[in-house]
Amino acid sequence: MAASPTHVRVRVPSKVNLFLAVRGRRDDGYHELVTVLQTVSIHDTLVARLERTGASAHPAARRFMEIAFSHDADGAVPTDDDNLAVQAARRLMREVGMGATDRTSQCGVPVTQLHLRKRIPTGAGMAGGSADAAASLIALNHLWDADLDSYQLRELAADLGADVPFCINGGTAIATGIGTSTAQVLTRGTYYWVVGISDEPLSTPEVYRAYDTVGSGGEPEPDAVLQALRTGDAEALGAALHNDLEAAAFHLRPALAGGRDALMEAGCLGAVVSGSGPTVVGLAGSAQQATAIAEVVADGFDRVEVALSPAGGPELSYG
Repeated sequence: MAASPTHVRVRVPSKVNLFLAVRGRRDDGYHELVTVLQTVSIHDTLVARLERTGASAHPAARRFMEIAFSHDADGAVPTDDDNLAVQAARRLMREVGMGATDRTSQCGVPVTQLHLRKRIPTGAGMAGGSADAAASLIALNHLWDADLDSYQLRELAADLGADVPFCINGGTAIATGIGTSTAQVLTRGTYYWVVGISDEPLSTPEVYRAYDTVGSGGEPEPDAVLQALRTGDAEALGAALHNDLEAAAFHLRPALAGGRDALMEAGCLGAVVSGSGPTVVGLAGSAQQATAIAEVVADGFDRVEVALSPAGGPELSYG
């Protein structure tokens, strides 16, 4: 029998919402959505390491486990159970019958170290926390020999947040309900994005509350976006980009509208707020054009990156 890995690395991409329509508020306070998501090439990397090995650390003997989490990001990213990656680890522990303990000095109690290299902006509408939760589930599923399949991981992911099930597989998908029910979408072509990042995050619950006040009526459909993806038509995709939450994000952060307009004036085929914001993404016609546009709009954002999509799903490797 092959030895269990003691070191697992998962590189996980961010996402943009190519289409997002709010279908109303549910009795439980959540909002019904129809959204088309696609991964983009801005990644976080989560490294999971089993620090205590030997007979007591064999999967069959891991009745208890301690989690230690660290990262290279700023103070906006928590290191305790408020972090989605840690919550994902705890959720998987419950699923496989492990108990949590702080008795790390006790002989025989293994410790799993999670270290996050953070590159996806925080609180930016690009699923950074959700991507990290997905990376945690995937990494620990292998590190702990849990042997859960993709469907089971997505079921656990749905307990953690709306975007987490999508992040398990990545690629391009349409999501419905509160965003946890996903189906993969046929996509052709490669798309080049100018990503305008703001250092000050926007609270997703706050954006939804603002939407309940300023959101527009109507029920737009994702058909034009899906057709553009099927045919690989970047110009049609740019024209079809849509986000019902954009008005709420602009209401809370008026400067974002200027950022979107600047992207369009610089030559983007389309521009839209991603998710609940505040990131604004503009679709360019080529890699060269994206680089040129990024230079033009750089002063309008705290940070600008050029990214491509679709970026596939999480990439797993062993150390």
